[in-house]
Amino acid sequence: MIFTRLAGPWAAPVRQLLDFAWTQTRACAFAIALLSGVAVSTLLPDLPVARYDLLVVYGVLLTLVFWLRGWENGRDVAVITVCHVIGLAFELVKVSLGSWSYPEPGVLKFAGVPLYGGFLYAAVGSYVCRAWHLFELRLVRYRPRATAVVAAAVYVNFFSHHWLPDVRWVLAGLLLAVTAGTSVCFTVRGVRRRMPLALSFVLIGFFLWVAENLATFVGAWRYPYQEHGWEPVGVEKFGAWALLISVTFVLAAVGRVRGARVVEGASATYHPIDVNTDVH
Repeated sequence: MIFTRLAGPWAAPVRQLLDFAWTQTRACAFAIALLSGVAVSTLLPDLPVARYDLLVVYGVLLTLVFWLRGWENGRDVAVITVCHVIGLAFELVKVSLGSWSYPEPGVLKFAGVPLYGGFLYAAVGSYVCRAWHLFELRLVRYRPRATAVVAAAVYVNFFSHHWLPDVRWVLAGLLLAVTAGTSVCFTVRGVRRRMPLALSFVLIGFFLWVAENLATFVGAWRYPYQEHGWEPVGVEKFGAWALLISVTFVLAAVGRVRGARVVEGASATYHPIDVNTDVH
């Protein structure tokens, strides 16, 4: 572990917090690399290849590097690929409706959406898969079918609300209901901790909203109100991401749920997230 030189009564909780943050950063490696590539691409001189097309190649190379290095396994790559595909479908509808745009030209671009746009969703899939490994995630009282149904409805509603009533608040309530009592258990410095699954969705949603602000700042895409200069992304997107992360989570949980069922008290002690307990 890192940060081992800290001492004093606060040493153990501070070390846990810093190690937790460091592990989260490692889990975000694909997203950090992708956004860094987008930022660097804005500084390139004029090239015969469009920036969006270069970013498609960059995203493919990133995926290959992570797979060949063993940072993501075959199942992870499959999840990330599915996230890419459903992300592109999401983009096609949203861009056609003017929700946001990719104003630059590109050969690898269909209906106004560059293929690299799917890697932005793949990055979220990569984060969930890597976090599953790095934190040794396990689930308690997870309801896979009910959660999957609500997550699918969340995804559909982000399309249908353009023509039908927006029921995201109803779906948020249903998501809270189907995840009530569900906990995600994770390891930090050898200590098993747990938090409500719904809380993890909220926290991840917040950081995805922060990442969206960074992404639009470096020109990943553009909202209509950013046409004449960058402005912060509206805070309502925080709630949207907190709901949408359920889709990625359900996809990542497929094939892991059998091994993810945990019987409390059987072989490990789980400490609530707000309890500061060092390794015994």
